[in-house]
Amino acid sequence: MNEPRFREQDIAAANQELETAPPQTVLRWAVNVFGNKLTMATAFGPEGCCLIHMLADLDPTIRIFNLDTGYQFQETLDLRERIKRRYGIEVEYVRPELTVAEYEAEHGGPLYRHRPDQCCYDRKVLPLRRAVVGYDAWISAIRRDQTKDRAAADLVQWDAKFSLVKVNPLLAWTKTDVWKFITDHDIPYNPLHDQGYPSIGCWPCTQAVGPGGDERDGRWAGSMKKECGLHVVEVQGGSGI
Repeated sequence: MNEPRFREQDIAAANQELETAPPQTVLRWAVNVFGNKLTMATAFGPEGCCLIHMLADLDPTIRIFNLDTGYQFQETLDLRERIKRRYGIEVEYVRPELTVAEYEAEHGGPLYRHRPDQCCYDRKVLPLRRAVVGYDAWISAIRRDQTKDRAAADLVQWDAKFSLVKVNPLLAWTKTDVWKFITDHDIPYNPLHDQGYPSIGCWPCTQAVGPGGDERDGRWAGSMKKECGLHVVEVQGGSGI
């Protein structure tokens, strides 16, 4: 495992300094500290769209990428183009080594039906691991109130899974905060959110949610799975989230 360049005491100091700071301040801190060694992953969720809007003002040169599994909704792919037109930011696609056709041929059909964890690992976790090589920090759009794993996250933390610092500017925000910001700034977002999809991942594993349902209920519906693996706790004390 790589040795952290940003030491434990630096992370503790950053969390203390930024504890009550708004997301824009957290992002500005990350840009100032890490510069061109900072990157961001986005699935084009509403939270990610908020961060792209903020980065467009702070530093539009920060590399932003999307893990294109080959199973994304067309509405998600279209949103990338709308963001490009609005902000002049072309989100990079990071893809698995195998196409969907090659992957399903290798495994005798879709793995998402009976081995979704393996599918997520092969088509999300491994590509992200390759995408962050050479970077010192990455930005995530997770919120603390989304899942138990995300509730254990820190604003700034060492990510043991990917061997770099992870910055979570929206950690303290709620769903209401996110949508107010989108409305206030007329930020492009996925139209599937207006059709009962509060959280959007790959189309085979995402369903609409009925009134009063939890926003993660539509992800891997009917199973206990609520995370793709990118933000799952692997090491105690916050590392690896």
